[in-house]
Formats: sequence, structure tokens, C-alpha cells
Amino acid sequence: MHPALTAFFMLLFALLCLLGILANGFIVLALGREWLRYGRLLPLDMILMSLGASRFCLQWVGLVHNFYYFVHMVEDFRGLSQQLFALHWHFLNSATFWFGTWLSVLFCMKIANITHRTFLWLKWRLPGSVPWLLLGSVLFSFIVSLLSIWGKHSMYRRFLIRKVSCNMTYKEWSRRMEIYYFLPLKLVTLSIPCSVFLVSIALLINSLRRHICRMRHNGHSLQEPNTQAHTRALKSLISFLFLYILSFVSLIIYAVDIFSSKSEWFWPWQIIFYLCISVHPFILIFSNLKLRDGFRQLLLLTRAFWVA
Repeated sequence: MHPALTAFFMLLFALLCLLGILANGFIVLALGREWLRYGRLLPLDMILMSLGASRFCLQWVGLVHNFYYFVHMVEDFRGLSQQLFALHWHFLNSATFWFGTWLSVLFCMKIANITHRTFLWLKWRLPGSVPWLLLGSVLFSFIVSLLSIWGKHSMYRRFLIRKVSCNMTYKEWSRRMEIYYFLPLKLVTLSIPCSVFLVSIALLINSLRRHICRMRHNGHSLQEPNTQAHTRALKSLISFLFLYILSFVSLIIYAVDIFSSKSEWFWPWQIIFYLCISVHPFILIFSNLKLRDGFRQLLLLTRAFWVA
């Protein structure tokens, strides 16, 4: 790839990450301020704050790591800095997936019009269980990340004591173990929250779609505020579904290590990979009345500052 094009994609990646960092940082600060003011948060705000914090940290880790290792052309996992990055990166990715899943589940419980007894029981119990679900997600993500790092460290020790063929380089051995051992592990651990997410979001989208169809059948205009609100919610959920699946597929492809830092498609791939955690925070901000009002006030203050 031409150096000018590579520089363009690097700049685009940096801008995308910075926008995501600002949006996620705003969510954390806005809800953190409310937490300090009232001493508590609603279940939805707890999930939004946790999701914003994990994405904020994940983007900083990815931004610093990608530029540092691209400049130094370091790809060896054996270094301590690489192991620390891998630990943080796996943990934050797993936690982000779980927080996004609980967000979709909570939306489903609050909005979906389902009268099944199991659903009604979950709808009654879920809000009070949100702190424990978030804590459990953090512990699960941390344990899975430690197991992954420990597995790679053991793999390197096995390579050093020559339990594998001497004709194979460490990079080839690492790639083979990544595909045949670590990739199935990641597929299993990530498929659990992804499956829960898909079920909850499918129920919610179907419920909203049926509700909109009933409103149209009863003669409600598409321009009515209530109909427009449901239509916006449906579009927001579909975009969330698309970005979540894109993030899941990107993470699996990332695990196979197709696009290394030496690849000419490394930076376009990083843009696709970080698209969800950079774009979705803005969807959350503009679909939440409290966050939207706070964001507008911040924009007005910024505008007044620059004008002055």
C-alpha cells in the first residue's frame, strides 16, 4: 500500500478512536456525576456506565498498542509488554461483550410485550440483579483472560523445551496453537454472551415491529410522535445488532491473526474492528433523553467558549 494511503488510514483510525473515547468518556462522566449526586444509579445507567468505561479503556489500550507496535514492528508475544497488553485487551473485550449483552437484555425486559410466565419473572427479577450480573461478567472475563495468557505462556515454555518439531518456528507454532486451541476457546466464551444478545434483541425487534404494525393497522399516522419514537427505537436496535455482530466477527478474525502489523491492510482492518465501540456510544447518547440533554449542553458550552 502507498505510504500516503497508509498515513491516511492511520489518521482515520486515530480520529475514530478519539471520537469514541470522547463519547464513552462523556457517558462515564455524566452518569458518574449523577451517581455522586444521588448516591445510586438506575439499572440501565449502571450498564451504560460500565459499558462506557470498558470501551473507553479498550480504545486507549488499542490506540497506544497499535501505534507503538506498528512503529517498532514488534509482533512477538513473548515480551512482558505484549503479555500485559494481551491480558488487558482480552479482559476489556470480553467485559464489553457482556455489558452490551446485558444492555440488550434489559431493553428487552423493559420494552418487549411478552406475557409468558418465565419472561414476566425475569422482568421482575432482572433490575435488582444488574449489579451482580455486572460483577459476574467482570470476574468471568478476568478468569478467561488469565487462562488465555497462562495458556500462551505454557505454550511458549513447551516450545523452549523442544516438545515440538525443531523445524517449526515459534511464530508458526504460535499461529497453529492459536487456531486449533485458543480460537475454539474464544468462540465458546464469546458465543455465550452473543447468543443471549441475539435472542434478546430478536425478541425486542419482533415486539417493536408488531407494535408498529398494530399502530398502522389502527390508523395511526407515521408522523405521530408515538409511532416515530417506536420507529427510531427499531432503527437504533437494528444498528446495534449490526455493530455487535460486526464486532464479534472482527474479534474472531483478529484471533486468527490474518492482519498483522506488517500487513498493508492492517489499518483499514483496525478501523473496521473499532467501528462498533466508536459509533455505538453516539447512538446511545442520542437515544437517551438524559444523556442527549447533557450532550447538547456540553456542545453549547464548547461553542460559547470558542466564540468568546
